[in-house]
Order: sequence, then C-alpha cells, then structure tokens
Amino acid sequence: METPPLDDKARKMRDLLSSFYSPHPSMSPNSPNTISKHTSSDDINSSSFQPDHYMNLMAHEMNLEGLLHKHVEMVTQIKNLDTDLQMLVYENYNKFICATDSIKRMKSNILGMEGNMEQLLDKIMFVQSRSDNVNTSLTESREHIEKLNKTCNLLRKIQFIYDLPDRLSKCIKAEAYADAVRFYTGAMPIFKAYGDSSFHDCKQASDEAISIVEEKLQEKLLSDSETTQVRAEAAILLKQLNHPVDNLKAKLLEKLENLLIDIQLIPEAVKTASSCSHEVAFHEFVEAIHAFQVIFPDSETQLVKLAQDLLNKNFLIVEEYVKTRICVEDLLAVLRVVWNDVLKMDEVLQESSLSDHSLEAAKVSVKLYVNTAFSYLMQDLSDSLLNVLKRDGVEDHSLKAALDASTKTLLQGGRNFLQDVRKILDDDLEILNKLRELISDWVQEGFQDFFKQLQLRFQLFSGRNDLAHIQNHSLVEGSQGDKAFPGLVLVLAQLYAFIDQTVIPQINKELAASFSGGVGGYEHGLHFVSRETSRKFRSASESFLHMYIKMRTQRISLLLKKRFTTPNWVKHKEPREVHMFVDLFLQELKDMGNEVKEILPHGMQKHHRVDSNGSSNLSLSRSNSIPDEILSRSNTQKGRSQQLFETHLAKLFKQKVEIFTKVEYTQESVIMTMVKLCLKSLQEFVRLQTFNRSGYQQIQLDIQFLRTPLKEIVEDEATMDFLLDEVGK
Repeated sequence: METPPLDDKARKMRDLLSSFYSPHPSMSPNSPNTISKHTSSDDINSSSFQPDHYMNLMAHEMNLEGLLHKHVEMVTQIKNLDTDLQMLVYENYNKFICATDSIKRMKSNILGMEGNMEQLLDKIMFVQSRSDNVNTSLTESREHIEKLNKTCNLLRKIQFIYDLPDRLSKCIKAEAYADAVRFYTGAMPIFKAYGDSSFHDCKQASDEAISIVEEKLQEKLLSDSETTQVRAEAAILLKQLNHPVDNLKAKLLEKLENLLIDIQLIPEAVKTASSCSHEVAFHEFVEAIHAFQVIFPDSETQLVKLAQDLLNKNFLIVEEYVKTRICVEDLLAVLRVVWNDVLKMDEVLQESSLSDHSLEAAKVSVKLYVNTAFSYLMQDLSDSLLNVLKRDGVEDHSLKAALDASTKTLLQGGRNFLQDVRKILDDDLEILNKLRELISDWVQEGFQDFFKQLQLRFQLFSGRNDLAHIQNHSLVEGSQGDKAFPGLVLVLAQLYAFIDQTVIPQINKELAASFSGGVGGYEHGLHFVSRETSRKFRSASESFLHMYIKMRTQRISLLLKKRFTTPNWVKHKEPREVHMFVDLFLQELKDMGNEVKEILPHGMQKHHRVDSNGSSNLSLSRSNSIPDEILSRSNTQKGRSQQLFETHLAKLFKQKVEIFTKVEYTQESVIMTMVKLCLKSLQEFVRLQTFNRSGYQQIQLDIQFLRTPLKEIVEDEATMDFLLDEVGK
C-alpha cells in the first residue's frame, strides 16, 4: 500500500524530527524524496548542501535586490524553524514527564497486591476441604434415595399398565384419540417384553380398545365432513399405530379424481354470480390436495399430475371457447380465473412448477385467439363479397354496397382487432406479461398470413371453376351468380387497390407503433413485410382489372360471333331496321358502364368531342357517315378503283389509334378500353365475312345507329368514330 503524499509542513516536521533524533543525516530513511535531496548540492535542506557553491550560484543568478529579498526570506524561515523545533522539544518533554508519573503510580499500587492474593488462596483451600467432607458424609444417603426413586418410577409404570384399558375406554368416550394413541404407544415396549406373561390380560384389553380407536380414525380420515387438520391428525395417528395406510391413500386419491370431474369451468359464466360455484368447488379441491399432501407427504408426484390434468382440462375448455366469436374482455376474464386457480395450487404444491406448465398452455390459447380473430375477419370479408354472388338483382345488393361493406370490414375489423390485442398487452395479468413479445410476433405473423390467405380467397372468388366449387357448397343461390360474376371481379380489383393504398399502410403504422418489440425478426420470418405485401396486392389489382375487362369483352365477343356467323351474308335481304344485336350490344355496354361507374372513381376528363361539321380533333378523315355519292357510284372498274384509292389515301392521313393501351384506375379509362376492344372485335368479325350489297348496307345501318349511344358512353369520341369508320369500310 502506497503512503499518501505529504504536504510541505508535514514534510518539514518529519525532517526536523529526523535531524533531531538522528545524529548522522546519512542514516535517514531511503524514501524517494530523501534520495532526490541527497543527489542535489544546491538544495539547502539536503545533506550534501555546499554553502560556497550555493552563494556563488545565488550571486551569479540574482541582483542585489533579489539577494536582499532572499536574505529576508531565509531569516524568516530560520525563525519559523527555530520556533517549530522549540515547540516540538517542549511537547516531547511534557510527554516524558507524564510517562514517568504514570510509572511511579503503577509501582506504588502493585506493592500491596501480593499479600492480598496469598490470603485469597488460603480461603479457597479451606472452602474446598469443607465441601469434600460434606460430599463424603452424604454419599450413602444419596444412593439410597436414587434406589427408592427408581422403585417408585417402576411402580408407577406398572400401575399405568394396569390402568391402560380403563384410560383407553375413557379416551374413546371423550374422542381423545390422540391421547389414546399416545398412551398405547408408550406401553408398547412393556407389552412387547412382558405381554405374553405378566401383562397378558392388560395387553389383550388394550388391543381391543385400540382397534376401536383405529376404526374411528379411519372413519375420520375418509369423511369429507371433517376438516383437513382433523383428517391429517387421524392419518398421523394411524401411522403411529403402524396401521397400513396404502389402501386408505388409494381411496382418498380416487376421491380426489372424482372431485376433479365435478369441477367445471364455464367460460360464459365467469362474469356472473354463477362463477362462485366454480370458486367453491375449486377451493374444496385445493383443500383436499392440501390435506392429502399433509397426510401423505410422499405423494407430491400424484398430486402434481392431478393438478396438471385439471389445468389441461380448463385450458382445453378455454381453447374451445376461444374458437367462438368472443370479445377480448371475455378472454381476459377466463384467463384470470384459470390463472388464479394456478396461483392457488402453487401455494399448496410449491415445487410443482404449475405456472410454467400453465404458461405453455396459455400460449396455445392466446395464439388460437389471435388466429381465430383473423379467421372471423376473413369470414366477415367473404360474407360481404358473397352478397354479390347471392344477389337476385342489383338493387338488392349493389356492387357499391359490397365494396363499402368490405372496406369497412377490413378497416374497422383490423382496427378493432389491434385494439383488442392492446388490451391484452396492457392487462396486468402475470401470465400475459410473460407473453408480450410472443403476442407481438403472433400479430405480425397473423397479418402476414392473413393477407396471403386473402389473396387466395380472392382468387377463389374470381375463377369460374372455383365459382362452381362455391356453388356446390351452397354459398351461391339462384341463377344470377354467373351474371354477377364480372361485377365481383371488379369489386375485387378495387378492393385490392384499397388494401394496397389504405389498409396496408395503416396496419403497418399501427404495428410499428405498438407491436415492434417481439422476440422474432426478419430472420425468423415473423415480421409483417408491408412493402412486399403491398407490391403483390398492387400487381393483383391490375391483374383483376384486366380480368374484368377481358370477361366483359369476351361476353360481347360471343354476342358478336353469334351475330356474324349465324346468317348467310351473301344472301342477305335489304335492311328494314337496325338489327336486334345492336340493342343487346348497347345493353351489355350499359351494364358494364353501370358497374364501372358504381365502383371506380372519376378521372380527369379529356374532351375529344367532334365539331359541328363532323371533323375529328384527332384525324383528318372524312365524315363518319358514308357519302351518298359513293353509294350511288357506278359499279365500273374505274369507279371501284377510285373509291379504293380514296379510302386508302384517307387512312394514310388518319392518326393511328392504339387499342391495347395502359388501363388507368378510372371510369373513363376502363370504359374506353372495353369499348375499343369491343369495336376492334366487331371490326375483325366484319373483316372475316363476305357481304352482298344488302348485307353491307345492314352493317352500315347498325354502325350508324351505334354512333349516338356510344357518344354518351365514352369520352373520346374521335377514337370511337375512327373505329366505327374502320368497321363501316
């Protein structure tokens, strides 16, 4: 251990003492400071100080004023040192005087003590001799008294043996079975030694009485009306009598098993007054376990198994209860009841680790609640969509109503679910506190799996083969299901977009705020990957929108195919009116437009109206109507060639119309895309047919009739006119 550094005054005092008591300064301690002083010849406090050298150095380095100042300083230091040295000598002198006086007093006090000690020793020896004389004179009397005392004790024991049957009878009448057992066990050594000879009658009468005591104790042990303490005392007394208790143990264990069957956890009644019956029954069960443990201390394993069976039974009931649609308050109430039961049994079976066993079972129940909540959310969403399939008419279950119900179900259901889980996390129940991080992981994993299953469910609803599968399961009623199917696909497309733009960002925000502290991670695949999920829903939204367009246009294509492949156009009669297929075509477009306007939002309107002269903003073509002079032109080869030349020349100056363009998520874009596809399909069917004059005029009449209704449906009239012109040529 290093000595602390000394200040200047203490160092000076130490040097003074060293110089005072040590005649040779060279004998001073080998401290680092002393060694450093001896090595310097300029240090005035060093033993190797050289006055001449020091004076020469001072005269060389200082002027006269400095030397005078140094002289005054050294004179002051000399006076201070003289004063300190004088005080030190005075203090040491006083201490020496005090020590001398103390020694003189001690010497005067010790002089008379030796005579007193000799007198005390003589008195002690005298007392010891007298005590030995008394012991010698009383030895014979003491031995005689000890013999009489032993004889008295033996007579008292013999009298106890003869009185034992009467004592046992009195104890039986007074139900003092503990005293009876104590008396009998106390007499057992004598009965074993002399029971067959001197005390044969007493032993026989005592055995008959003690057999009655055993029967009474067995009755108390097996009686449910007796308290635990009484039954435990009865078992202890039977063991003291060496009575075989294994059969009694088996009977009591069977009673415990029967009592276990009678304990019924009713989750629906945990908040009502009827829950008291469970508390009473469970309290009796705990009391019975405690009594059994006290009676049979080596039965810990069997009691733990019974307690675990009860907990497993309760948690199975909780799991079945969770599978139904329950609120989070009901779940918390049931878990609180079960956990309180666990704590009560832990107080009795302290080394059973029932809390750990219950924690594993609670994991299953809580995770099942989370998964069940997602299942019911999926079911609610499916019910909202199935209303589209079940509808008998648009007015009963409109697509807009189904979409609104679905979006509301997703938003409100997800919000309610997260609020319920927060209640679970905020609850102060100990078993839930241990599951906080796992619950956060289950929620994130649940949302990830929910959206994955949601995609599969939407794909199930969108396929025609899958639709037949749904119909087989009585989920679709009536004959309008196939008619309503394209509308469902459109609803699904918009729902995909809503999930991508609204639901996933909101859920991701909630999860990041309240459920980001789980034990899992991306390496375990538990966290909710919002970006990837959003990308999948965005892609699916576009696919479903194209599917809707394809389904609607295919329906119209079938109508067009039937229209153009059925009649013989070479022998067609002169047209008298517009063909009925035009009405069907417009009706399909109207139904399609109603669905689109009901589901999709408006976009930025682009006005492509034709002017009053019939010229288009996008083309330099002629008027859409067929000029009369062309119809009345002669059938000469020159006229036909001129007509073809003019037609092809006009096509060269027309703006190219793209049919397969990117579909935007607006009413105008979807309607225009489907109209373009339908007119393009119409053009292809016309191109594949050979018409006579009447047939060609019928086509022109139908096309001309379509112009006005189509202007009310589409926004881009120029493109519509271009496609109709292509059909009519």
